[in-house]
Amino acid sequence: MNEYRLKNFPINVLAIVLGLAGFTLALQKSFPLFTSIKFYVPFLYLTILSAITVVVIYTIKSIKFPNETKKEFTHPIKINFFPIIAKVFLILSVIYLDINIILSKYLFFIGAVLQIGFSVLLLSIWIKHDHDWKNLNPSWFIPIVGNVIVPITGVAHGFVELSWFFFAIGLIMWLTLFIIVFNRIIFHHPLPKKLIPTMFILFAPPAIAFIAYIKITGSFDAFARVLYYGSAFLALVIFLQVRQYSKLPFFISWWAYTFPTAALTVATTLMFHESGLIFFKFLVVGLMVLLTFILGLTLFKTIQSINGREICIEED
Repeated sequence: MNEYRLKNFPINVLAIVLGLAGFTLALQKSFPLFTSIKFYVPFLYLTILSAITVVVIYTIKSIKFPNETKKEFTHPIKINFFPIIAKVFLILSVIYLDINIILSKYLFFIGAVLQIGFSVLLLSIWIKHDHDWKNLNPSWFIPIVGNVIVPITGVAHGFVELSWFFFAIGLIMWLTLFIIVFNRIIFHHPLPKKLIPTMFILFAPPAIAFIAYIKITGSFDAFARVLYYGSAFLALVIFLQVRQYSKLPFFISWWAYTFPTAALTVATTLMFHESGLIFFKFLVVGLMVLLTFILGLTLFKTIQSINGREICIEED
């Protein structure tokens, strides 16, 4: 990688790692409904390799071009992508829960520490600074949504109260931000084309919260249903805007399509297990087909853009 491209290596490339991690988790949780073959394993290795690659490159960039890194960390939108690294650790912790519980525990600790650190830091920054409505978009959920991932493995490792702590933070902040972001989307200028894919993030928090709530309480009750169906409704509304998304040129933000769809797929798999309704098993199949298509297309477009030197260029 030459100096120019290294200097402009963007933090939002972490979204690629998050998308791959989400797809791996969806494969791991949904495919046992149909086969014992562990299709997720190659994607787990790809996720780990991509995570190491991105972190190493961005670390080198931070050393060689500290001012560029500082600009991203002080940018009102780009700063929201730094906490993705915490989510990657937490999702890997979920994946490794059934593979290596000791490793899962270490990944959990790292992810949880990073998550609370980023949550406190970014919330402090939001409080201290003035904000323009045009900078508000669904990517603001990224620093917060990781909190509701923590309980998924936290309970399994015996940290019940800690899991409730993170769940409470994630749920309260999600509801608060949801109202603010929805107000911006409806009553203010439309999102720029580059940020339109982040609309998919809207249905990720309640889908993950649904999984976390059942893991914490062990109860498939009314509130669990509210979380799942709330996520499903938001997803339905957003999926029906397919014509709008199909007209967008490729941006790295396309990766925002992947993780939320993966989260809904995993939540639907759990919904099938809890309800026993065959409808949800068919829905899992449909969502996995959709997720595979989205990830395949986005990965192809990403490779195409890398070859065309359309990524790692100077931007606003």
